[in-house]
Amino acid sequence: MKKDMRYLCYPFMRESASTVDFEIRTDSLTTHIGEALALTEDVAAVQRDLQILQPMAYHLNGSVRGKLAIRDEDLIELSNMYDYYVNCTRDKIDHFVLPQGTIGACVLHGCRSEAKKSVRALHKVSLEREVPEILFNYANLLANVFFTMAVYVNQHHGVEEIPFVSKSYPTKKTKKKEVAN
Repeated sequence: MKKDMRYLCYPFMRESASTVDFEIRTDSLTTHIGEALALTEDVAAVQRDLQILQPMAYHLNGSVRGKLAIRDEDLIELSNMYDYYVNCTRDKIDHFVLPQGTIGACVLHGCRSEAKKSVRALHKVSLEREVPEILFNYANLLANVFFTMAVYVNQHHGVEEIPFVSKSYPTKKTKKKEVAN
C-alpha cells in the first residue's frame, strides 16, 4: 500500500544524521527571510538583496545532502552585500547592539540568529562527513549580512541602536590617541 503523503512533512525526518537538523534549520531561515521580505517593503536595497538571499538559503540547504549549489560567485555577491551595508552603517556596528527597533529589523535579527544556528548545525554535520569550506564561509557571512541589514533598516527608519555592554565579558580598553598640542 502506498504511503499517504499527508502524514509526512519531510521525508528524512527519522534519519539520525545531523544533515536533517541542518536542513530543518536552513528551512526555518528561508521562512524567516520571507517574513523579512514582507516587513521591509519600503527599504529597496534590503528588498533586492532578500529576494536574492531567500533562494540562496535553500541552495545552502541542499548543498550538504545533494549537489554543491553555493559557488564562488555567490560568496562574492554576498560579500558585496556585506560591504554595502557596512559602508552605510559603519558608525553603528562597531559594538554589540540589542536586537530591537522596527519589526523588519527585529525579524532580520531573527534571520541572523537562524543563520548562526545553521552554522552550528553545519558544524555538527562536519563531524559526520566532509563539508566544503565554502558552505561555512557562506553561512557565517550570511549571519553577518543579516546583522548589518537589521541596523540598516533601523537607520532607514530613524531608529537608534541601543548598545549592549556585557557584564560577563570585559570590554577591551582602547588606547587614546595623543592630541598634538
